[in-house]
Amino acid sequence: MPRADRFLTVRRDPHSEEVLARGGDPQAHSILQRAGLVPVVRVHETYHRAPAGLTPDEESRLATAAVARLRTAGYHVDCDAGFDTDARPVSYLPLGASVAHLAERIRTATTTDEAADALTELTAAHDGVLAALGDILTATAEFHEGLGDTADPHIARRLRYLADERLGRIRTELCDTRNALADRHAPHPGRSTCTEQVPATERERSAVCACPPPPRTALAPPPAVAAGLRR
Repeated sequence: MPRADRFLTVRRDPHSEEVLARGGDPQAHSILQRAGLVPVVRVHETYHRAPAGLTPDEESRLATAAVARLRTAGYHVDCDAGFDTDARPVSYLPLGASVAHLAERIRTATTTDEAADALTELTAAHDGVLAALGDILTATAEFHEGLGDTADPHIARRLRYLADERLGRIRTELCDTRNALADRHAPHPGRSTCTEQVPATERERSAVCACPPPPRTALAPPPAVAAGLRR
């Protein structure tokens, strides 16, 4: 039986006439956002709606595309008849997945050099992930400066502040961390790579590798008993 978070509904609300998508896990929420829907975060749930200002036909096309993308990814979608589709568009690995792979590299790193190599992809001065993120914030600020609404200059200043101050601090901290790891050249004491090689001197035929057994977890001492004579 599929998990509950693999089920979603995409329907037009009978009261508000809004196209709403409900249910799903974080991956489904990402799919809905890439399909063009807008997340709405409430106290007890996060759902998605069609952007404001669309015609009913445009909302239907957007909802149909969302249903197709979700089903392509293996989700079970209950939807209005007008949104139902047999289309299964080609899905591509999202850009964020390659960045998230850096976290997996750090989780499996057995030496400081391996961890430093992964962090380098984030902190590289010219083409690292953080440098690219700074460019995105600056480009979005420039975009808002020419939009013309009264709030747009404030948004642009806020984005530049995030790029220059907040992101700058993160880059400084991570660069220092990366450089310190690159200088250490040390194995991680809690991680080791199993070679699955049995030493030539091993006499036991059942031996499978030379890794030492994992350390035994010390048992917690029994709770103290109040002193006193038993009756």
